[in-house]
Amino acid sequence: MSGDLYTRTQAQGQEALRAALLDLAAQLLAAEGPSALTMRRIATAAGCSTTVLYRHFGAKDGIAEALYREGFARLRRSLEAVPPSADPPTRLADLGRAYRENALTERNLYQVMFAGLIPGFTPAPEAREVAAASLEVLREAVRACAATGVFRPTVDVDEVTDIIWAAAHGSITLELAGHFPARTAEQRYQTLTRAAVSAFLQGPGP
Repeated sequence: MSGDLYTRTQAQGQEALRAALLDLAAQLLAAEGPSALTMRRIATAAGCSTTVLYRHFGAKDGIAEALYREGFARLRRSLEAVPPSADPPTRLADLGRAYRENALTERNLYQVMFAGLIPGFTPAPEAREVAAASLEVLREAVRACAATGVFRPTVDVDEVTDIIWAAAHGSITLELAGHFPARTAEQRYQTLTRAAVSAFLQGPGP
């Protein structure tokens, strides 16, 4: 959280600067708590004026909203970057790994997205739409599995997606909180998500 962040990133363009400011805000939030999420505190850490922050985010509430949106935008980009596969179950497994990797890489934003790290913050309806859209890649993978007979013909694609997401999120939440040590966390994640998938399979579990 160097004070020369502004100097280092402004030459890269406004989008790079905005992303760097959000990363910094998320770091401060995780390290110091909600009291750090002020224009003055972020500007001081970034080495810029509060005017820069107002220009990008409007106000403190704008930063909270931007953090929420940015977290889901990065999640979507991470899932969309997973290479395609002709085998639907493989595709689903690859997306599951990418989801966990994104959560661990962007753990500060993940806490904003799901852990209520900012007291009193309620995402706007448009932000919730961004959040829902981030899982559309996973939903399409589930739909492909259903279409090729991997799942029972009576399954509801939305239900399957929600259950897999819940299993993934539960495991990640426990991992981020330190309840799953590093040596077992990935295996716990795989076991939980596979169990969620198994509940809908056409035949015996994997």
